[in-house]
Amino acid sequence: MAEADIREDRIKKLEKLTAAGMDPYPATVERDYMLVEVGERFEALAADGAQIKVAGRIMARRGQGGIMFADLYDGTAKLQVVFQKESMDEAHFALFADATDVGDFIAVEGTLFITKRGERSLQVQTWQMAAKSILPIPDQWYGLKDEEKILRERYLDILLNTEVRDMFVRRAKFWATIRKFLTDRDFLEVETPVLENSPGGADARPFITYHNALDLDVYLRIADELWLKRLLVAGYPRVFEIGRVFRNEGISREHLQDYTALEFYQSFSDYREGMRMTQEMYRTIAKEVYGKYTFEINGHEVDFAAEWPEVDLCQAIRERFGIDPLNSTEEEAIQAVHDAHIQVGEALNKARAVDHLWKVIRKGIAGPAFLVNVPAYLEPLAKRSAADPRIVERFQILIAGSEMGKGFSELNDPLDQRARFEEQQGMRDQGDDEAQRLDEDYVRAMEYGMPPSFGFGVSERFFAFLENKSAHETQLFPLLRPKSD
Repeated sequence: MAEADIREDRIKKLEKLTAAGMDPYPATVERDYMLVEVGERFEALAADGAQIKVAGRIMARRGQGGIMFADLYDGTAKLQVVFQKESMDEAHFALFADATDVGDFIAVEGTLFITKRGERSLQVQTWQMAAKSILPIPDQWYGLKDEEKILRERYLDILLNTEVRDMFVRRAKFWATIRKFLTDRDFLEVETPVLENSPGGADARPFITYHNALDLDVYLRIADELWLKRLLVAGYPRVFEIGRVFRNEGISREHLQDYTALEFYQSFSDYREGMRMTQEMYRTIAKEVYGKYTFEINGHEVDFAAEWPEVDLCQAIRERFGIDPLNSTEEEAIQAVHDAHIQVGEALNKARAVDHLWKVIRKGIAGPAFLVNVPAYLEPLAKRSAADPRIVERFQILIAGSEMGKGFSELNDPLDQRARFEEQQGMRDQGDDEAQRLDEDYVRAMEYGMPPSFGFGVSERFFAFLENKSAHETQLFPLLRPKSD
């Protein structure tokens, strides 16, 4: 039967319920227990013989004549409920038979028992419609190959696919574990602006929108870094935020435009202490959320409990491509990209060329590992190394061929910060629309004094990697194009 015909038939059943005096959409229904509690206390409740009230969605419906069965699901567990004509009002029994469907929410009252086949069940005395479904739940959801349809109707995917449902429980636990890890270490959770006059804190293209009341263009934040570091100036020693960020960039297995990210900052600390802390945090996530340390991710075996080696970016590029990122010219760096036949879709400068060379190497590193010794021109917000000011005190966590978190000793020299912002602004003026802007307000805040600090950020892409799925698959409702007729 076509969906339109099913919908029409169910509306007639809705009218039948109304005609019988039963509200198909009551404001509330009574229940004594969630179904998971019924399962936990089944023997005691059944022995007591008292009537109990439960509610849930009909996931299966079978039987005919004088007896019918339904499987109820309330989001916590399932329970079989049994309707017998001889043990309930005959008209009430007939209304259930004639006016209910798979997908309906109902409330029932009755006693618990075990069937001859040994199945825990509830013998129904009375029932009530809680919410009549108009559209049918698909019978063949499992095995559906149209990923867009699955994502567009994700609510059905969660309802019918236990693996997907469990994944989003793990996602919640993922963020809860991070939050507890930080609050247990006396970090203060804060909220910073999403709308900004000038986006900063990352190399990314922003979304632009219009603020009617202020009559100006504003940006959705690409990072919350510069706001959080202002709070270090304000005197908070440890702060973090878990919130949404927005980047107007391409779509891929690993990249989203609207996603959740963590950033935290700790005063009187540096990137070496941060490496130890983030290693402990990642191991805690693996153990608490998944109960293991070893994962298969994108064809790599990743063991979080193993030693995490350090990878020197400059050395790796010298060995692979024969070019020194610290001493080469812009022309030599760009030529190395062309010689390696790396496909790029943008105008190249030295920073972008070196980044493309590194990404080729990165794909073969299983990790976990720390990427270190990054040239200063690749990171305008990190403190320069005292041993070699051409590089910065920054690390990135490498997992399964990708970068999965970045931290550094924060640049707190306002004069150096201004000079690097001006260098980035020059790159923007030459056509690099991912280079950072000169943020005068942030530099002014820094001029009041910011303590030596460590900062770190990681996005929900880390969770997607642990699940070994694309980033879109691990979002509840990823953005899709409007459905065309």
